[in-house]
Amino acid sequence: MSTETKPKHIGRNISRIRELRGMKQGALADAIGTSQQTISGIETSETVDFEKLVQIAKALGVTVEAIENFTEESVFNFFNNFYDNSSSQGNSFNQGMNATFNPLDKVVELYERLVQAEKDKVEYLEKLMKLK
Repeated sequence: MSTETKPKHIGRNISRIRELRGMKQGALADAIGTSQQTISGIETSETVDFEKLVQIAKALGVTVEAIENFTEESVFNFFNNFYDNSSSQGNSFNQGMNATFNPLDKVVELYERLVQAEKDKVEYLEKLMKLK
């Protein structure tokens, strides 16, 4: 049994981080000044030129080390810890502020105001037509 560790597949790591960031290959290509086909090639490569890796890391908003050491397990650990640390006292996202209204009610209210404004407009135009 071998104790050799399998080398990291940098291209696959780039691909997963890009997907987790919700970024398309084309957007990453634009960010580093290359083509989508080049990004596709990079994501299938086990190794990536260091200078290109620095550009990609910057475009993805992560460090080179984050790309090199990325694992699916670390992502799940991050999200599990984030969930476990959240509370009604707030976290880095909601900072303890909770909505005191139903957002759907606000959408309905806005829609009703828009419909009323259109009715008022039609009524005004009908009055203008009768004057002529």
